[in-house]
Amino acid sequence: MARKSGEDRRVEILRTASELFARNGFHGVSMDELGAATGVSGPALYRYFPGKEAILSAMLIDISERLLAGGRERVDAAASPSRALRSLVDFHVDFALDHPDLIDVQARDLDAVPDVDRRAVRRLQSQYVTLWVDALVGQRPEMSPERARAAAHAVFGLINSTPHSARLSRPEMAGLLRAMALSALANAPAVE
Repeated sequence: MARKSGEDRRVEILRTASELFARNGFHGVSMDELGAATGVSGPALYRYFPGKEAILSAMLIDISERLLAGGRERVDAAASPSRALRSLVDFHVDFALDHPDLIDVQARDLDAVPDVDRRAVRRLQSQYVTLWVDALVGQRPEMSPERARAAAHAVFGLINSTPHSARLSRPEMAGLLRAMALSALANAPAVE
């Protein structure tokens, strides 16, 4: 049996931690439980991370970096603000359906990470939201950036809350979420 590299083991620890943290909450999972689930002793986890908070921080920074990088890639490839917005919706729907555990952990346990890491996550999240705001205002210039930001957050709530309650096949759920998100953004009042 081939031995896993340190990076492979870190990725496995983060994946397993996201599942356990999503199911039991960050505070409901011990290092021993996490070690057992990844096939190493709890103390052996300290070779890869200095503590449970570091695991959570790495997980949340990684998800935020992946969302921002993926969002930038889609915006850069788009020929228009409308296509950028559609591509951002598609990307976020796929991410939420593929990684519901990460979405749950990010929403519920961000306050458990150290302040410096929480600020890093918030900065990355803000940059990701700005991609949406720019695309939405580009498509709907009558909408203020503040209103576009609020609309983007409302759509995140729609998309992020749905994967666990979905009773449809993945393709059907993805199509429904995409259609609802795009409709919400297209029909959001630009002014009160």
